[in-house]
Amino acid sequence: MNPIRITKAQVDTALFCFGVAKGIKASGLRKLSEVTDGRHLKETLVTLHWGMSASHLGIIGFLVATICSACNRHQVIYPERKDIIETVYASGKIVSQNEYKLASLGNGTIIKKLVKDGDTIQKGQLLYVIGNEAAKLKFEAARKNYDYASGNLSGDSPLLNDLELSLQNAAVKCNNDSLIYHRYKTLWEQHIGTRNNLDYVFANYQLSLNQKKIAEQKYHAAIRELEVSQSNARSQLTAAGEDFQDYFIRSDRTGVVFQTYKEIGETVYSNEVVALVGEAGKQVIRMAVDQQDINKVRNGQQVLLQTDATGETVYEAIVTNIYAVMNEQDQTFRVDALFTGQTAISFIHTSIEANIVVLKKCNALVLPVNALAGKDSVWIQEKKTAKKTAVQTGITTLEDVEIISGLDETTPVLVKAQIEKP
Repeated sequence: MNPIRITKAQVDTALFCFGVAKGIKASGLRKLSEVTDGRHLKETLVTLHWGMSASHLGIIGFLVATICSACNRHQVIYPERKDIIETVYASGKIVSQNEYKLASLGNGTIIKKLVKDGDTIQKGQLLYVIGNEAAKLKFEAARKNYDYASGNLSGDSPLLNDLELSLQNAAVKCNNDSLIYHRYKTLWEQHIGTRNNLDYVFANYQLSLNQKKIAEQKYHAAIRELEVSQSNARSQLTAAGEDFQDYFIRSDRTGVVFQTYKEIGETVYSNEVVALVGEAGKQVIRMAVDQQDINKVRNGQQVLLQTDATGETVYEAIVTNIYAVMNEQDQTFRVDALFTGQTAISFIHTSIEANIVVLKKCNALVLPVNALAGKDSVWIQEKKTAKKTAVQTGITTLEDVEIISGLDETTPVLVKAQIEKP
């Protein structure tokens, strides 16, 4: 059964008849035509009817009665079977998978730009060169210092060669004095020679032995000092090299350069972004879901979305990750999704609006939402009278509500007729 509606034309007709009978000017009728429902129209006409003839009052009364009768009529509908889906709204944007902003680690001027927007790059590939003479000089000085320290430890080291020769001379003299001492000792045991001679050669031997030990200690101490010096020089060279490498901006992964932000000759500062890099052909839908809805969202749920860049085209995706930390600024949670069943769009950072399908039931018994009287009741027609009955509801959308129990497809449900607005 179709609802009986009161149109703006009907209201204007009633007011016209009233104006003719009362002699109201057109400007006054325009003000009265702002009335949009039968109840207010009735109050207005009753208030202003004084002084009218019986015939005029009869016409107006008929029109008012007709309109007010229509306002009190109810439409009879029946629950029907159809699919019902509950969704959660989300907004966000599309980003490249593993997207990151490449920043400079040093200050200076761009002297070389080796890539352009859209280029495919490899891990470790050089993208920018920043000029900085001070860092270059520091690195060269550290390298010379390391080369010098390493040279002092090599076989051609003058310092080590001198110490090694001194050690060899001390060893030769010690061996010679040892032979002389043992020869005199043998003779003394045979009662040949004097005690003074034996004591003299023994003293020379002890002196040579001590000089040999001193030469050995000097040699090994020099080696240790040179090794420490080389280690320090190596550390300084490494640090200077790392500082110098900060002026060579390289990619730390394989991907695509989506956008560059600096050109040759421009100044760049430490931590300033110079390029946007990500994986080619792999987009992530990064969405924000209200905190009141996040408990309904699960991994694997279907996502239907539209983008500002592609208009009315609907894309399908699937929820892949739900982040546990809330954004306190807008009280939303981040939810990521990936495109499925089709080629992802080539644009990134375009805004999207999405519906995440959290519940879906096929062939459910449903009613329009406006048929509910409160949260868990409806008015039904029983033996030509209205009766309020309780129902159990399930999935609720903006238009429909699922009826789990309390009604069937043959139950006549009363819905109050609506007034058609202009």
